[in-house]
Amino acid sequence: MNILVVGSGAREHAIAKSLAKTADVFTYMGRKNPGLARLSKEYEVADESDFENIIKFAQDNEIEIAFIGPEAPLEKGIVDELEKVGIKSVGPNKDAAQIETNKAFMRKLFEDYDISGSIKYGTFYTLEEAYEFIDNFNEPVVVKPIGLTGGKGVKIVGDQLADNEEAKEYVKEIFEQKMGGFEGVVIEELLIGEEYTIQAFVDGTHLIPMPAAQDHPHAFVGNKGPITGGMGSYSDKNHLLPFLSQEEYDQSVEIMKETIDAIKKEASPYKGILYGQFMLTKEGPKIIEYNARFGDPESMNVLAVFDYDLAEISKQIVDGTLDKALFENKASVCKYIVPDKYPDTKAADTIVEVDEEKINQMDAQVYYAAVYEDENEDIRLTSSRAIAVLAVRDSIKEAEEVCEEAIKYVNGEVYHRCDVATEELLNEKLEHMKEVKS
Repeated sequence: MNILVVGSGAREHAIAKSLAKTADVFTYMGRKNPGLARLSKEYEVADESDFENIIKFAQDNEIEIAFIGPEAPLEKGIVDELEKVGIKSVGPNKDAAQIETNKAFMRKLFEDYDISGSIKYGTFYTLEEAYEFIDNFNEPVVVKPIGLTGGKGVKIVGDQLADNEEAKEYVKEIFEQKMGGFEGVVIEELLIGEEYTIQAFVDGTHLIPMPAAQDHPHAFVGNKGPITGGMGSYSDKNHLLPFLSQEEYDQSVEIMKETIDAIKKEASPYKGILYGQFMLTKEGPKIIEYNARFGDPESMNVLAVFDYDLAEISKQIVDGTLDKALFENKASVCKYIVPDKYPDTKAADTIVEVDEEKINQMDAQVYYAAVYEDENEDIRLTSSRAIAVLAVRDSIKEAEEVCEEAIKYVNGEVYHRCDVATEELLNEKLEHMKEVKS
């Protein structure tokens, strides 16, 4: 089977690695990712928003299924365009992708269909109404641009914002800059608890959930600093998390099932990967937001323990015949290596050296993200997350220790959060959840 992967990051590297076990992988990427290039039967480095060129590349290589990695092409309707020439995709069409690309759509869907796990919120298209909502709310708020901002547009009172007055200033900034492509904003109640992710395969009707994972979005050790796309993540061998029970996991999956039923009625059948970002609160699981594709880094956790055929699952997704998926009972830890002082880095275009042989000897894995290979085959940094290192073991503790050892074989002007998935941090999360529930 010939499968096209669109995208150039570590998420796409992990997808391609899994697909390549049973299919021929062809990749269309915005920059030359060395890991993707090695896995690909053919690849093209070009603009990921040039759908005409993507379609030509797909047709030239007799592609049967396209697997769309990032959110931007989904927002612009790549699935719809490929469908017109008879190529089916693992990824929702433009209408269904609104579950990620339009936060106002997502919240209204929950309200209209009375989906479990909803929260207090308001969507506003004038500053006056937004200010009035914040003034009358009398509780800390979360401010979100309606459209896509690369995972960096959400700001929280008590974290990036000092108080609700500062939240109003940020609302004004969103309107003035038309941040996310909309002159509007979603304002939500601040949830207290622990965040976690559940991803699922969806074929329009059926949903098969994957192991839960937890991301660490803050840039610096101790959950400090600006929000990033994710500095690392972990999953546990029982497919739950230290603070997440089976009942809470099942409740979360039920919310996702209600969501795909609602999308089918409101827009069109959702086919692809659905990523649910949840907060476990005193009242149970609440939905923070959805992504219409695999998470980055959480895709690497679940695909590392995926014990089935991703090419076959992809065919089942597009055909509407999802049956089963198997995952090993193993724990995984993924840590992102980023340029020094990321996200305000000056290390872009410097060389990073990766001893893949040594890392592989430790039975750890490397996934290339926002790096590129130059004409001398040197790997160079950009200003974004660079390389993910992942280990799978029988426990989170073992996987974390191996991951830390493996990272020593990546050298350059780089940094990583050494506390991701450590016992100390996990214990803090457990204690925090106990406090919340009490």
